Amino acid sequence: MNAPLTADAREHGLAGDGAVDDRPALQELVDALGDATAADGRPRTVRVPAGRYVVRDRPVLWRSGVSLVGAGRGATCFELSNPGAPTRPVPLAWFTTAQHGAGRDHRIADVTFAHFEIDGSRVVTEEYDVLAKGLGLQYVLRGRFSDLWIHDTAATGFGCDFLQDTVVEGVLAERCGRQDPGEKMGGAGIGIGVGGWGPVERLAVTDCTARGNGTNGIFLELQQEDWVPPRGIRVTACHAEDNRYGVSDWGADGLLVTGCTMLGNRVAGFDVSAQGTTRVGGRGGIVTGCVIDGNAGDGIAVGNTPGPYGFRGNRVSNNGRYGYWEHNLSGGDQEPATDIVLESNDVHDNALDGIRVDAPLHEPAIFGNRVRDNGRRAAAATRGGGEGVHCGPLTLTDERADWLPGGHRGKELSVGGPAAEAPPEGTTDSGAGSTTGTGRTTDHDGDHDGDHDGTRTAEATAVVTDNTATELTLAPVRPGADTAWPGGAPGAGTAYRLPDSPAPRAGLTAAAAVTHPYVHGNRVRDDGHPRTQVHAVWIADEATWSGGRVSGNDFGGNASASTRFDSAPSGGRWRDNAG
Repeated sequence: MNAPLTADAREHGLAGDGAVDDRPALQELVDALGDATAADGRPRTVRVPAGRYVVRDRPVLWRSGVSLVGAGRGATCFELSNPGAPTRPVPLAWFTTAQHGAGRDHRIADVTFAHFEIDGSRVVTEEYDVLAKGLGLQYVLRGRFSDLWIHDTAATGFGCDFLQDTVVEGVLAERCGRQDPGEKMGGAGIGIGVGGWGPVERLAVTDCTARGNGTNGIFLELQQEDWVPPRGIRVTACHAEDNRYGVSDWGADGLLVTGCTMLGNRVAGFDVSAQGTTRVGGRGGIVTGCVIDGNAGDGIAVGNTPGPYGFRGNRVSNNGRYGYWEHNLSGGDQEPATDIVLESNDVHDNALDGIRVDAPLHEPAIFGNRVRDNGRRAAAATRGGGEGVHCGPLTLTDERADWLPGGHRGKELSVGGPAAEAPPEGTTDSGAGSTTGTGRTTDHDGDHDGDHDGTRTAEATAVVTDNTATELTLAPVRPGADTAWPGGAPGAGTAYRLPDSPAPRAGLTAAAAVTHPYVHGNRVRDDGHPRTQVHAVWIADEATWSGGRVSGNDFGGNASASTRFDSAPSGGRWRDNAG
């Protein structure tokens, strides 16, 4: 066949009718155009008109210099399925090191994938397979991935590694990682392996949205432990919502994350840790101008990094645990993180501490931040059931409650079963713990059986993301789900229980070794009603705080004393701190 520079898919045998397997015709066309490009060095493009193109049982082995361009999201759709090969993953296009010998000298170059949809909902493997992606290419040079909608894949949606001089823009990845229980490798919306090109990988990920994916919205992951973490990667103007993690740095150097939103993710909005395949955390990154809000766990979670890392000018708010959490996971780097910088961030209304240090820091700089109104998880333990209690897909309402708004944020709700049985007589809901109280008894029905009619229901749990005086808002049972209840919403009147709130809850808590800190010019206070941020600074008994400077801060206006030293700081200088 002749090999034009632009080939119409319909004119070369693809049906696009949603029934015929279009994979053989597409593979033949890609091979022909790939051979022609290899012969004359002129890249080719497959134009795919509107239609639904089935790729069944086998992926398309891609060729260098061949682009795939559709008529737009929702117009051109590639439907992936594997009814005849239940053990085989079926990405649309693949080219990998393990299967095809991909490498720096055997690569995919000068390709564009643009303006189409990938529907992975019909790929089901007998066991979870990390290769059951939407796109699975490795070693791409001068690539452009633009205006793609990838959804419902069994593993990662956009799962391409080692992208040099490449742009990933306008990719919408939804409900990917469908077969990933949440803790397997892959299973993300956009997952990019790094390190294959050496110390610099020039990659921009911009204007992408990742929503409801099984693990990460977007992650960068070093693929070999002995490789140098690469510089040159930027993530800009992206949105990560309702994933397990929003954006994760698992092994880059100098990752730039700017102008992104990370909302409603299950574990953390932004994550640096050793959760990747090589157990290497990122380092040298900068996160700036981002909104990190309403995540069920932490806003920013950082660990297993030697540092440095900088967070500047971000809003970190309304998260279900800590605003910023320094910690180390087992199996990764445990050395103190050096030169962590928190500058000019607005850290407010998080459920527990605004900034929590549970892993060693050396020479951290914390300056110019507003750390206010944290410790919102201030409502005491409560139980209820009976009249006025009913559950929706993502809510529990108790019409007779009088909870502190936001006071149960981040708690685990137990409904039904022995764990949620009604309390003994006289048990009360104290509303805001040590700060306020309602004195309301919460045993509405008095039957003490865990349900309004005296029957015991199976216990279910859910995480509270927020609450009003009478309604709890709950996190979905897994990312992308539309309910908090795996077995269906509990019946009306079912008994429930919420645990107590921890104390104290401080603006800045140190519970590990902190050496030579620079803490200057911060406003750490609580002006809410009631005040729930108990202290501005708490140095816990297990911490050591040595050297450095703490000066020019405003520590006044918290619920209790400005500072609490269960372990006294040593050396250094504390001066000119208001409150």
